[in-house]
Amino acid sequence: MVPALKGPSLLPPARKHASLGGVARLPRRTSRERATSMSKLLLILGLLALAVGLLWIGQGTGALPWPQSSFMIGQIQWAGYGAALAALGLILIWQCQR
Repeated sequence: MVPALKGPSLLPPARKHASLGGVARLPRRTSRERATSMSKLLLILGLLALAVGLLWIGQGTGALPWPQSSFMIGQIQWAGYGAALAALGLILIWQCQR
């Protein structure tokens, strides 16, 4: 058996649900908490898409020849793909601010 810990619990108090036979469960997250989580996820994905898009633009135009063995260097089509991805990243960042 595990001895009981003394002091206040860090978890919110559990509620019992009648349909679960009195099994304790954690309270549901509010819609505001879900919106905050989604906003953080959109921001991370947007920043990542923007960074990769800018890298692809630099490689496609030849302005950023890194890594030297990349097949994308000097291929203008990758600059177009990068512009599209960077635009998507900006849209995601904009959406998370709303």
